[in-house]
Amino acid sequence: MKKSLIFFFATFLFFQIAKAQTTEIWVVRHAEKEKSDSQDKNPNLSEEGKIRAGDLARFLKKENIDVAFSTPYKRTHQTLDSLVIPKVINYNNIKALVDSVKTSYTGKKIIIAGHSNTVLEIIEAFGGKRPRAELTDDDYDFIFHLTVKGDKAKVKMDQYGVPHHL
Repeated sequence: MKKSLIFFFATFLFFQIAKAQTTEIWVVRHAEKEKSDSQDKNPNLSEEGKIRAGDLARFLKKENIDVAFSTPYKRTHQTLDSLVIPKVINYNNIKALVDSVKTSYTGKKIIIAGHSNTVLEIIEAFGGKRPRAELTDDDYDFIFHLTVKGDKAKVKMDQYGVPHHL
């Protein structure tokens, strides 16, 4: 009985500490993609996109990213290529992504590469408020930093690399 009680309290304490931890998440849209072949549904980054991917690495150079999440497209993976990340995990579903982060990566530093139509949804799924009404097909230079604690998220919007909006 005494061992069971100790185990229960140790488990409870562990979950309370994990719940109280802050998770830092950066969410970006993939960098500029090659548009020369309109039939290509999975294009590589353009030369401009490769430069932006390098800019992303410089922007986050002081952060020790623990894990990255990327859609299974070449352009999202290539956007993260310049970063030194121990693990890159594909995702297809935003809810499953959020569940995975909250279950297995609480207290870690994470980067998520998405698309113009998913970035703001990802922010909301983590409990943050949309910092912009929308992202257009021309918005490549925004990065969103979420500080997530439990079900609450603070969102900071920034820009990196050459401003796409001059």
